[in-house]
Amino acid sequence: MTRALLLAVALMSTPALAEEAKGNPAEGRIKAYTCTGCHGVTGWRNAYPNYSVPRIAGQNYDYVVAALTGYRNGDRAHPTMRAQGESLSDADIRDIAAYLSSLDTAAK
Repeated sequence: MTRALLLAVALMSTPALAEEAKGNPAEGRIKAYTCTGCHGVTGWRNAYPNYSVPRIAGQNYDYVVAALTGYRNGDRAHPTMRAQGESLSDADIRDIAAYLSSLDTAAK
């Protein structure tokens, strides 16, 4: 009986732990303030090299985590994003990804 009860409690708490592991969108909203400087401006372009800045609102959670981790670790090359990524902890990256992936892109 005790094993069954422990298993039931463990299964009930698993979704909450999974969501927590994904990050906190409310915290991510605060931490993503520097992201919106470039990525939040529709049509914004760099002076050199000339390319559009990608839209990140509504982006896939796992993609944002992989991209920011890659910039932080130097696996992805972009000087500005590398500087941004270097200051982020794993928790910061998860929070930012949770926030960005929660945004409704249809609202833009």
